[in-house]
Amino acid sequence: MFVSALRTLLAVAISLAHARTCTAQQRFTASILLYTATADFRHDSIPTSIDALRNQSTSGTYDVRFDSTEDMSNFSDDNLANYDAIMFVSTTGEVLDDSGKTAFHNFLDKGGNFIAVHAASDSLRNTLWYSEEVGAFFDYHPFLQNATVDVIDSSHPSTNMLPAQWHVQDEISKELADIRPFDPVSSPEAWFQEHGAGVDSGNTAGRSFYTSLGHLNETWRDDLFLAHVMGGVMWTLQANTTKAFNASGLVGNSASVSGSSSGSFGPGSATESAGASPTTSTSGDLSFYRLTPTSTSILAVIGAATLAYIGFAV
Repeated sequence: MFVSALRTLLAVAISLAHARTCTAQQRFTASILLYTATADFRHDSIPTSIDALRNQSTSGTYDVRFDSTEDMSNFSDDNLANYDAIMFVSTTGEVLDDSGKTAFHNFLDKGGNFIAVHAASDSLRNTLWYSEEVGAFFDYHPFLQNATVDVIDSSHPSTNMLPAQWHVQDEISKELADIRPFDPVSSPEAWFQEHGAGVDSGNTAGRSFYTSLGHLNETWRDDLFLAHVMGGVMWTLQANTTKAFNASGLVGNSASVSGSSSGSFGPGSATESAGASPTTSTSGDLSFYRLTPTSTSILAVIGAATLAYIGFAV
């Protein structure tokens, strides 16, 4: 009797230990709401960007699912609760109504994460908290420029794959706001924020990442640019608020998704998922690159502020 009971207790202990191990190792596919609606200028690269991100999510490198939509009704509290991050790609103008803005703000306030690309800084210009979340509003840009990015530091996941010299052709945007000390030569082109720029008063807001590149179809077909974007995406998702990668996360997908799938979500959209685990990045040091009048860009590291630059440009 004693031996039988001991065996039972041992079996239960092994079972519980196995359950704890499985729970600790359990990961979920991160869900991102990819928003590409436009109320002003529309980039013809938007379909290419959607396809490019979809292809990245099915490559086996990233554990991410993109739900693409241009329907603002998807911005509701109930729907956004399913996402680990919201991603704006080349959105322009007033692409959300008041109820959508409220749901978006609530999402950020609960720890939601945000990724913005190119003309996303030219959206919701009458919404102050959005300017804080994206980092700065777009001001103007010159004609397309050719530039060479000289890599000095590659510590951030959005820059650590770049070669010593990265040649790009794209719009080099000037922004309306710049929280750095005055610099007449350059302006920020890409940055990240550890928290939601004060959108949430309790410091629970998630991460945000912005890059101003992404104007051309050719840009979205460039492997280095896509690696730059996806590095920013994965860094953003690794916030402590993300359910997909953190069992105690506050927002996002908590339903296991395996393999790859496709489908639609909203008008002209596609969803994809893939299976791989991102590496955890450290926060604190801030990377940036600079595009100068001689078309030379410098990657370096600065520290201190909540808003962290990964790019400067003239």
